[in-house]
Amino acid sequence: MTAWDIKPGGVGGVLRRAGESAERMAKAGGEMQKTLPSAAASAGTIAPGGHEGDGRPGQGGKQGPVASALGVFARRWNDDLDYISRRAASSLLGAHLATKEYVEGDLTMAASRNRDAINGIVPDMPGANGGGGDGKR
Repeated sequence: MTAWDIKPGGVGGVLRRAGESAERMAKAGGEMQKTLPSAAASAGTIAPGGHEGDGRPGQGGKQGPVASALGVFARRWNDDLDYISRRAASSLLGAHLATKEYVEGDLTMAASRNRDAINGIVPDMPGANGGGGDGKR
């Protein structure tokens, strides 16, 4: 790689939008966890009479196929949704920290070059005056 081309302001905008999307996803997941039990309880059974109890285990009711499918769905995807949420948060934090280090490194390099200029140190530029950038002329 010959150069970095990071625009911190652009990265910040992307991180902000991605963070807002992650928050909406987390809120939707929380709402799903709240409403699935109610949906399962309201789904009824395939038995004559349609509905016995509220469908929750230990409540004396029978669980129908829709309630069962919703339970399987919740158990199957809960860990995956949790993983996605944690991974998104880690990715956003990593991108933020990497950009911060890039900016701080850029400022450190600029300050170092300014100190070198004040002290009269002239770096050997590649291709300048026949130099190859290796300090030899």
